[in-house]
Amino acid sequence: MKKILITGGAGYIGSHTCKLIAKAGYEPICFDNLSTGYKEFVKWGPFILGDLKNTTLLKETFKRFKPNAVIHFAGSSLVGESVINPLKYFDNNVGSTLSLLNAMKDFSVKNIIFSSTCATYGADSLAPIDESFPQIPINPYGMSKLMIERILKNLSDTKEISHISLRYFNAAGADKDSEIGESHNPETHLIPLAINSALGGKVLKVFGNDFPTKDGTAIRDYIHVEDLASAHIKALECIIDSGKSDFINLGTGKGHSIKEIILGLKDLGLNPHTIDSPRREGDPAVLVANATKAKQILNWEPSYNIKEILASAKAWHSRS
Repeated sequence: MKKILITGGAGYIGSHTCKLIAKAGYEPICFDNLSTGYKEFVKWGPFILGDLKNTTLLKETFKRFKPNAVIHFAGSSLVGESVINPLKYFDNNVGSTLSLLNAMKDFSVKNIIFSSTCATYGADSLAPIDESFPQIPINPYGMSKLMIERILKNLSDTKEISHISLRYFNAAGADKDSEIGESHNPETHLIPLAINSALGGKVLKVFGNDFPTKDGTAIRDYIHVEDLASAHIKALECIIDSGKSDFINLGTGKGHSIKEIILGLKDLGLNPHTIDSPRREGDPAVLVANATKAKQILNWEPSYNIKEILASAKAWHSRS
């Protein structure tokens, strides 16, 4: 059985990937410091509590488990926080990745799947964004991910590693079995905030009602977390088979505005309480993927539509 080291495996996307990758016949080795992840989300393989910058523990983990490849989720991911505290993002995201790459080199692990982001593109686009779109991040979070992408490209150019960097758009939804779902502390993502508002939580702030979009609110490409997880498995199999590096978007190719998400939840019987707030610095008006390359290279397509995404999220957040 191939063993896969999954950094950030106790987090939202990482835990869903651990579940699916175990079902696919791999053994996921979860490495997480639990700064944003949850121990109860670790259910499908060994767990190592630690920080990637702890090089001694990291090397002990490679020596003990002898992973065949790495899927790298660990990192800070709040756009707003990155604008306020950019040094944290460069230190945590870039610094931790360098520590991981050095450990991979020491133990001759050649293959890595990297959790990148559409925030590396930054600028607005009226058309779906493909992988050739200019990468000009408008916030430190996106810049930190782009820096990692460029490090990975340099290392692949010198044949030290092979990587597939997956630039995904807005992860959403929950495991169909409602075992794991979307939970952040603090929560910043639209769908869980909207659901929590409808269930008696805080009023949902709608950041910006004057974007150049059809209803004035920001448009995003929402992709179900299980679709993201399945893409990581396909990317892993692709890189193990071919050893070829690449950069690939993951999205549905369909954008939905904040108001459309709220209306979709109302169709499910939820009534989020909202208030208009000013735009947040660093928020583009539109981010929608062109995911043609994912279909061509990985033979991957999303299977969940927006109604199913919202329904799965509602089921998980409403569980007793």
